[in-house]
Amino acid sequence: MRSENIRQSADAKLAAPVLEPGYTYKSITDKISSVVLSGRTPLSWFIGLGFSFLLLGLLLIAVGYLFAYGVGIWGLDIPVAWGFAIINFVWWIGIGHAGTLISAILLLFRQSWRTSINRFAEAMTLFAVANAALFPILHLGRPWFFYWLIPYPTAFGVWPQFRSPLVWDFFAIATYALVSIMFWYMGLIPDLATLRDRARSRFGQVVYGVLALGWRNSVAHWHRFERAYLLLAALATPLVVSVHSIVGLDFATSLLPGWHSTMFPPYFVAGAVFSGFAMVLTLAIPLRAVYDLRDLITMHHLDNMAKVMLATGLMVVYGYIMEAFVAWYSGNMFEQYVAINRAFGPYGPFYWLLLFCNGLAIQPLWFRRVRANVPLLFIIALVVNVGMWLERFIIVVTSLHRDFLPSSWDIYIPTWWDWATFLGTFGLFLTLFFLFIRVLPAISIFEMRELVHEEEGEAAAVPAGRAEAELVS
Repeated sequence: MRSENIRQSADAKLAAPVLEPGYTYKSITDKISSVVLSGRTPLSWFIGLGFSFLLLGLLLIAVGYLFAYGVGIWGLDIPVAWGFAIINFVWWIGIGHAGTLISAILLLFRQSWRTSINRFAEAMTLFAVANAALFPILHLGRPWFFYWLIPYPTAFGVWPQFRSPLVWDFFAIATYALVSIMFWYMGLIPDLATLRDRARSRFGQVVYGVLALGWRNSVAHWHRFERAYLLLAALATPLVVSVHSIVGLDFATSLLPGWHSTMFPPYFVAGAVFSGFAMVLTLAIPLRAVYDLRDLITMHHLDNMAKVMLATGLMVVYGYIMEAFVAWYSGNMFEQYVAINRAFGPYGPFYWLLLFCNGLAIQPLWFRRVRANVPLLFIIALVVNVGMWLERFIIVVTSLHRDFLPSSWDIYIPTWWDWATFLGTFGLFLTLFFLFIRVLPAISIFEMRELVHEEEGEAAAVPAGRAEAELVS
């Protein structure tokens, strides 16, 4: 009887609507905008921002020391020329994929459950890409010459080497960041106008007014906005596949056993969405608790994100299985040795730990009671984040530290400066995120008002803001 009651309770939680009943345009606007305009900031926000600043200071120290003494301060050696810099680059660029998928692809498929999470997921994408862009530049050795990667005409007649993965990464990150910024800012414009009209201080009115670009909530504004928003969503959608496919090709185009695989592009894309949704859950659960947004970010949203995380996690596990199968079936002794070395070599414990984090830890998500248990869902998301970082570590290090030439074999051990740089990027990420939720609406106001419009049985194709404009006119 007790287990039946627990199951019914879990079903009731997950059956909750995308938006709790009883909300109106005004109540939604008041609740979301008050987080920014009320002036009452939770103590936990100050504590979190202070901790983030400490980590950001650690990053500045680590980068300053790197500029002074070079990449020799890292644990790089002769066989492992790619270390933490590339591991963390791939991990951070993967984190940003969930924001694009939630915002662009789910918008094109008219999935209404995206509306409560798309805004801060887009912001997470921008902050993750900013961190990812740091590592290839720091890894150059002379990072102040990073602009040499840009194909600009020079008096020397020297152009970048377009066969270099560094150039591919530059174009991938630049394109992804530019489209993501435009898409994020475009979605902010109606909400910036709302903050402009509700701000009490003259400074806030001026700043939000300038950023709102003269938005007046007219029918013509809404018509142009919708066309531009859908166009940017269509542009952003291929980036989910293309950006991390290019990152996968950084490895796949080499001849090194463990990297030389056509499976890497789709395998990397699935892993990126997997780790990205885990990070969205990691941010969404504390956010809804601290700012009392449980009726806007409902269990329905957490349940759907858990399902996507489970589905993409199974794709990643399938990639692990196929990686081992192809190594055996190919008959290539070098590929077979890499597979054996990963499982039973010096880094074997990390390999089995990543299998636990990415394979076994997500299996409880098959059950509704687990997906309805918020603390357990948060723990699983954290475990997945750790597992996906370990996956990148294993891919990079185990393929390099024992290559074709046994005389050059060595063990890669990251130094304190490797860890300081990596932990410092969390400071940059969290600092930007804490500032974002304080000065901009973390949930889309106008899209949440559209949900009220739909649930009231009115014309769902007409945005709430446009309907108000029509009534005024």
